[in-house]
Amino acid sequence: MSGHSKWATIKHKKGALDAKRGKIFTRLIKEITIAAKGGGGDPDGNPRLRGAIAAAKAENMPADNIKRAIQKGTGELEGASYEEMTYEGYGPGGVAILVDVLTDNKNRAASEIRHAFSKNGGNLGSPGSVSHMFTKKGVIVVAKSAADEDKLTEIVLEAGAEDLSDEGENWEILTAPADYEAVTEALKAAKIPSEHAEVTKIASTYTKLEGAPAAAMMRLLDVIEDLDDTQNVYSNFDMDEESVPA
Repeated sequence: MSGHSKWATIKHKKGALDAKRGKIFTRLIKEITIAAKGGGGDPDGNPRLRGAIAAAKAENMPADNIKRAIQKGTGELEGASYEEMTYEGYGPGGVAILVDVLTDNKNRAASEIRHAFSKNGGNLGSPGSVSHMFTKKGVIVVAKSAADEDKLTEIVLEAGAEDLSDEGENWEILTAPADYEAVTEALKAAKIPSEHAEVTKIASTYTKLEGAPAAAMMRLLDVIEDLDDTQNVYSNFDMDEESVPA
């Protein structure tokens, strides 16, 4: 499988794990709350909150839910107090894994993450052990049927994109996090739909697995994704696209 955001692509092909498990609203609400807590409740002056609201709207979250999440973050409404943590570790075959956690119970989160790694062929690493391999980027995937290369290149580069690459049936656009919003808005203005769009972390190198190690890696990532406190999972896991379970 080519492309930069491989695990995101695998998840997308598998049918959007978060949505399938009914957890995406919970994660979005937590992100909105922590963003409002850290930078205030006005999205115009809080880029993280603006991005979280945009992601929530993309999932058709009701406006009232968004408003309440903001008010919990600013203290206008009572709500859980979340803490942010990142765990680093390794999966089967030495694959690097980063796990972003938002939790109201640090001890529970640490215990569950440790258990997930140890019971599924992985192990936790020390802080900084794998994070240096990842860079935060905006990733936007556009079907080739939605736009030709010349037109798309002109639109996204003018809006601030860093790169556009050919990924088989799709075009993949990379942006700096600060330019992600401008590029997505430029695509909307041009009426070019995206198949997938997010600000994520992409790896500088990838580790390709096949057969049993690949299956074990998929299980480990599934278990980590399924934890209540997990917010985001990033890895440098690569496998052949035809081997991805439907």
